[in-house]
Amino acid sequence: MVKSDRAQQIGEAIKRIQDQIATAAVRAGRDPSEITLVAVSKNQEIEAILAAYEFGLRDFGENRVQEALTKVSAVPADVNWHFLGQLQRNKARKAAEFAALIHSLDRPALAETLNRIGAEQGRQIAVLVEVNIGEEPSKGGVYPDQAVDLVEQLAGYAHLAIKGLMTVAPLVAQPDQARPFFARMRELAVKIAELKLPNVAMEILSMGMTGDFTAAIAEGSTLVRIGEGIFGPRRQ
Repeated sequence: MVKSDRAQQIGEAIKRIQDQIATAAVRAGRDPSEITLVAVSKNQEIEAILAAYEFGLRDFGENRVQEALTKVSAVPADVNWHFLGQLQRNKARKAAEFAALIHSLDRPALAETLNRIGAEQGRQIAVLVEVNIGEEPSKGGVYPDQAVDLVEQLAGYAHLAIKGLMTVAPLVAQPDQARPFFARMRELAVKIAELKLPNVAMEILSMGMTGDFTAAIAEGSTLVRIGEGIFGPRRQ
């Protein structure tokens, strides 16, 4: 079957990103297989998601619950959905229904809601704690000096599985300028792991996007979130 020009462009972009991930990992003395590529499909049409799927991607990220729900039933069942956006408590149940991993837990009230949903369903809900590593007022996430206290509090929720940390680094002119922020995230994850808290495993460092993912990999990222690098400029 002949693929459309757009599908071919997506396939070429995926190969380019995968090569860059592999190069950055090897340069850092890491195994490229340690790093998960999540395609950020916000505002992308179903056809683009299916094209990325055909080229081997299985992890996709959405920022809005309602938009995600329109896509979940239209793609193969083996897709792993990631919820990346700020999550309101009244949308938590729907997010937990489709998302294999919620990246944006940043406050006790949301944790309480998710834990209650998990208890009702008899399972643990997998989450990452979002850290505002640049302490930027315009962004969500707990500030770094409050992150350990928050994770310690969340450890008491039996129906949450804290899988690691997520951040969006400040916008910089060159990728390497983001490395100090990513390094601080890695150090924070190590500090939390050393506490050996129940229901907490610092397995995932979700950091790095289209403009800075190679720097994130150099500092220990295990999951990068790429939107424009795969799909091109975001459609409004």
